[in-house]
Amino acid sequence: MEKKYSIMTLILLWSGLVIISSMYVTIPLATVFTETFHVTANQAAWIGSAFSLCYAIGCLLYGPFSDKYGRKIFLVCSISALTIVSFAIGFVDHFSALVTLRALEGLIAAAFAPISFVYAAEMFPPEKRLTAVGFISSGLLMASVVGQVFSGAVNHAYGWHAIFTILGVVYLVSSLLIIFFLPKDDLPRAKGSVFAQFKQTKLLFRNGQLMLIYLITFTLLLSLVGMYSVLGNYLTSPEWGLSAQQLLGVRAFGIIGMLLSPFAGRIAGKLGNGLILRGSLLLSFAGLAGLGFSHSLPLLVVATVLFVAGIALITPISITLINQLAGPAKGSAISFNAFILFLGASTGPSAALYLMNHVSYQSAFLWLSLVMCAGFMISLFIRTSPSQTEVRSSVKQVS
Repeated sequence: MEKKYSIMTLILLWSGLVIISSMYVTIPLATVFTETFHVTANQAAWIGSAFSLCYAIGCLLYGPFSDKYGRKIFLVCSISALTIVSFAIGFVDHFSALVTLRALEGLIAAAFAPISFVYAAEMFPPEKRLTAVGFISSGLLMASVVGQVFSGAVNHAYGWHAIFTILGVVYLVSSLLIIFFLPKDDLPRAKGSVFAQFKQTKLLFRNGQLMLIYLITFTLLLSLVGMYSVLGNYLTSPEWGLSAQQLLGVRAFGIIGMLLSPFAGRIAGKLGNGLILRGSLLLSFAGLAGLGFSHSLPLLVVATVLFVAGIALITPISITLINQLAGPAKGSAISFNAFILFLGASTGPSAALYLMNHVSYQSAFLWLSLVMCAGFMISLFIRTSPSQTEVRSSVKQVS
């Protein structure tokens, strides 16, 4: 059984990594698309924005369906459909078709990440659950770097079409792994129609503890994306003058911090969810503040790793708390959490641009650190180790 859970964890980690990488593969290709399709930079940006927008919409759709019909069927259908769409993008030569297919790709990809968290929460025993969620979280976080590195390397060697053809092959293999090695979740399902499940989603807003966790979720990718946006401009400015490849190397160091995510469960088992949640928020705050006071590249890299390490530890803890509080509406609650996470990611670049236009780069890091400080203050009101009575009360609120 030990081996079985290990294989399940690796498949979920791998699948999440390669699926979410598709969100980031177009970032290094902005110039390629403007030259290939003879469009403006703003128009080319829609290749990525179409994916992101539809991904957000999809996050709100799949939770109630999975609550009603199960998790594995959506994991299989999601990555199988991505196989077809990715192969299709590999043969596209028209800009409008590319944008349309990227939008469809985002809508489909949205099914995997939130549902994989719920699947892990339901199929893994309690002592392995948080570790599995941590591994999945690390895969999703690493996708932000892996997707860009993969895209840049393949485009340089074979052209941009090959990126999506290779992804199609990867998704095909991944779908077979899910079909044959992930057990079906034969668990009691929510009663009533799917429409009733969508109506139940609004009841989540009555759970004050869930709302506090969602507020913290919003700060995570807002600060992460905002930090990397400011860092990119800062290190390529005349003050530092780093090349694009050197900048990617600095960003890649963030993976070191992301590797902590799988160990969140083991650490929380010894220290408690509450201490890890609040300590990780303080660690991220310290990392961002450190960026504002660092005047050498090694110190900047260390501060970046500390910040990302905090984010990596917070993510699985927040998912675990949502699973505890959402009761039978786990799918809807985790999917809404993914939607909130995306809103934060979408707000990050705008927030970073506003800060860079009004204050120095160092001050921008300090302002972003206040976002994490706000998250820490919110965490003080979260009951991270509820009693059985409180858990049952939370379940009743969403059932």
